[in-house]
Amino acid sequence: MTSMNNHFYVAIMAGGIGSRFWPYSRTDYPKQFLDILNTGKSLLQWTYERFVQFIPPENIYVVTHHQYADMVAKQLPELAKDNIVKEPSRKNTAPCIAYISHKIHQKDPKACMICAPADHLIMDSTSFISVCLNALLFVQKHSALLTLGIKPTRPDTGYGYIQYETLQAADNVYPVKTFTEKPDLELAKTFIASGDFLWNAGIFVWNSKTIIAAFKKYLAEIEEMFEANLEAFNTPAEKEVMERIYSQCTNISIDYGIMEKADNVYVIPANFGWSDLGTWASAYENLEKDYLENAVQGKNVMVIDATNNMVRAPHDKLVVLQGLDDFIVVDTSDVLLICKRQNEQQIKEYVAEVKRHKGDKYL
Repeated sequence: MTSMNNHFYVAIMAGGIGSRFWPYSRTDYPKQFLDILNTGKSLLQWTYERFVQFIPPENIYVVTHHQYADMVAKQLPELAKDNIVKEPSRKNTAPCIAYISHKIHQKDPKACMICAPADHLIMDSTSFISVCLNALLFVQKHSALLTLGIKPTRPDTGYGYIQYETLQAADNVYPVKTFTEKPDLELAKTFIASGDFLWNAGIFVWNSKTIIAAFKKYLAEIEEMFEANLEAFNTPAEKEVMERIYSQCTNISIDYGIMEKADNVYVIPANFGWSDLGTWASAYENLEKDYLENAVQGKNVMVIDATNNMVRAPHDKLVVLQGLDDFIVVDTSDVLLICKRQNEQQIKEYVAEVKRHKGDKYL
């Protein structure tokens, strides 16, 4: 591989709670730190390992909720302490990206950066790396907001969709026509049939100057707060200033805040065995199954006349499952979840119910 480019950076976003993976994913130990697919490594560790192959290690940052900083340090001992960027509160992806973009831009005004979630599954690393390098080289020359789009394999209603122009702007880089947030099934089927839609992978690439200009234009009230406090970046005052800024920031995603409005958005259609591992169904898709199509995690699970289930239990617990078809069964030391697989998008709502009736104890 060619020598690494010192102006290339990565911000791994690792601050979420992963509530759709409840009760395995908890507020105090969310899914990015878990080994969801029994691989021997957490999702965060896999993500770091992918990027360190083509980005200088000192240019890799992990942005996380301050509560998880020690966990990040423990799982990535090779990451410099200063490269763990602590958010004072959860305000979605726009403030997170504004923060890290300013921090990196101040260090290197020529920076080109990838912003990627910590908890995605990518099966084909080689293809992923070549797409990322192509993206970085494009944003080095153009003031573009670039996103990676995944060729859809089914009409999934859990993803956002990107429609793109047929004429390419550069090698495999296309201008984006529209963003559509999670459509209903009928619309998703239309998108798939038309052939010019991609899933939005939520992996973004741009140079720091372009993304800061986009904040100025589309999220001016967030940008002004960061702009007014530039001298605090990369100094001991940063923590206190961030607490003040975050307390005033709108809770908004980069997709709604900028990508859906901007006119310089591009996409690279890609195929690198991607899953956002957002739900138990996506884990089920990616796990080995027995001859009755059950994905079982747990050494002492006995399955009798049961089919198409996603089962997770502690290794030292005997679980006997009979007669269930198409269920998610997740057993932890203090919570047992039994839920129809087709209702898995509602697990978030069940968690909200638990919070209402039982407080935070089981979250």
